[in-house]
Amino acid sequence: MRQFKKPTILLSSCIEDQACRYDGSGVKSPFIKKLKPYINTIGVCPEVAIGLQVPRQALRIILKEDDVRCLIFSKTGEDVTNQMKAFSDTFIANLSGSEVHGVILKGRSPSCGIKDVKMYKDYGKAPSVPKKTSGLFAEKILERFTQIPIEDEGRLINYNIREHFFTRIFTLAEFKDIKKKKSIQKLRVFQNENKYLIMSYSPVILKKLDNLVANDEERNIENLLDEYEYFLCKALAMGLRPMRNINMLLHLFGYFSQDLSKHEKAFFLDSLESYGDKKVPFSVPLTIIHAWVIRFENEYLLNQTIFEAFPAALIEVTDSGKGI
Repeated sequence: MRQFKKPTILLSSCIEDQACRYDGSGVKSPFIKKLKPYINTIGVCPEVAIGLQVPRQALRIILKEDDVRCLIFSKTGEDVTNQMKAFSDTFIANLSGSEVHGVILKGRSPSCGIKDVKMYKDYGKAPSVPKKTSGLFAEKILERFTQIPIEDEGRLINYNIREHFFTRIFTLAEFKDIKKKKSIQKLRVFQNENKYLIMSYSPVILKKLDNLVANDEERNIENLLDEYEYFLCKALAMGLRPMRNINMLLHLFGYFSQDLSKHEKAFFLDSLESYGDKKVPFSVPLTIIHAWVIRFENEYLLNQTIFEAFPAALIEVTDSGKGI
């Protein structure tokens, strides 16, 4: 069983922490409650941070001419746009010395919503406009943190989004620890153990990373690590695609094809076809391969992170209804 570094997550304080929403409530999230023992958190409530009381009037984003967005109180029309922007800039500047591996913000919030926030024509009983936007604080976070995963608690109910988020934050936390040590040897171990995980996201970037860790040009280690991090994050940000996963699984299958009976081979290939047809999740063919890794005591593959990209205790098969 792998030992995982704890990722640091920037988290909206109202989610499983403080009752600081506009109506004095908090957000109960079984997902966040389960995740908290495995992460470090930096909590933030931008609205309370700019001096707003709990409870308070609801805020809303008003879309004015030339696409100017203002953050105002929904009943009185008092404008707090400048306060929110100033706080956001200061908060992010103060985070510069912190290692943040992921962000989870409150969805649909006019301050923290990532992309599903309603906009209105005015305060009071004015109607909403057709398009949606990001909250003012979230917009600054999205601008600053371009390489790490940023989600809201609502989207993380989805099985695929949730597991992708886990994979990214725990892989990035492990890499950041390697980066601090500035060791090409440790980087090569990291690359070796994450080979098939990275392949499942991008075989092209895997080759690029292989070339980087070879370091034939004997480059400065800090510059090399910065470039490695850029391409690693770029690969992990890609959505998983069945054909790339199938390609990766066939590479793993090749280690055992000479040792398996024709029935075992057929069973695996059938499960692979079922995965490609979206009849079973990715975990089914992957678990078959993992069983062979253990059975044949393949030491190289036993260390591959693809088989345990994040703590097994976080695996949860319930889903929002969008399928797995």
